[in-house]
Amino acid sequence: MPASIAVQLYTLRDSIGADPGPAFDRLGAKGFAGVESASLYGLDPKQYAKALDNAGLVLCSAHIHPDTRDPAWLEKWTADLDAHLVAGTQSVVIPMLLPKHFADIDAVQRSADVLNAANEVAKSRAVPLGYHNHFWEFGDVNGAPALSHFFDRCDPEVFAEIDIYWAAVGGVDPVSFVSDLGSRAQMLHVKDGPADSPESDMVAVGSGAIATREVIESNENVEWHVIELDRCATDMFDAVEASYDFLVGTGLSQGRS
Repeated sequence: MPASIAVQLYTLRDSIGADPGPAFDRLGAKGFAGVESASLYGLDPKQYAKALDNAGLVLCSAHIHPDTRDPAWLEKWTADLDAHLVAGTQSVVIPMLLPKHFADIDAVQRSADVLNAANEVAKSRAVPLGYHNHFWEFGDVNGAPALSHFFDRCDPEVFAEIDIYWAAVGGVDPVSFVSDLGSRAQMLHVKDGPADSPESDMVAVGSGAIATREVIESNENVEWHVIELDRCATDMFDAVEASYDFLVGTGLSQGRS
């Protein structure tokens, strides 16, 4: 069965503004099964959950960033997680750690320590925790991508949300990388574009350089395909809906049943 389709709401940040309701309704009407949050947009978590429910959407995941510069980062991250649990999130993802945190094997170990500490909190709340990559985690460290060393040092329960576009920009083959992760790859960020530099505009999924079908078909363990476009030269909502049409129309993903 194809993975369910969602959208990372950072993609639609300009459309959401102070009221996500209309954007949620448009996504629900299109047939999306879920969304992944980047913020609660100032809403009470129960209001956020109600707006999603009214649109027929689930909160498949929440991106919650840890400010590790703050000695109290874990307590603050935990409070943010608890708010998102009230909003109904099914999983939580740490969306990034800085390039310096993947510069060498010691830095990679410290990054894994951050994930492992957060995972202890997540496990206490019975919610899965994952990590989402950008392009810099694929730099060579001791003969392998830093991200490979990172997952080797994370608790086995920590899942991978692989951004297939950033993997390509980072210089690895996303097909083989996603395949090699096996059951650890539970979510994919599906985006497209020229994959030539981090600054290039992205395009609707299926119209760029990424071998989307091959990546998706390389691993049957993935449960969610999350469309994310960081920037786009065309209307962003139109690009999101065109991405849905490609993924669902070709049978690679499934919308709300």
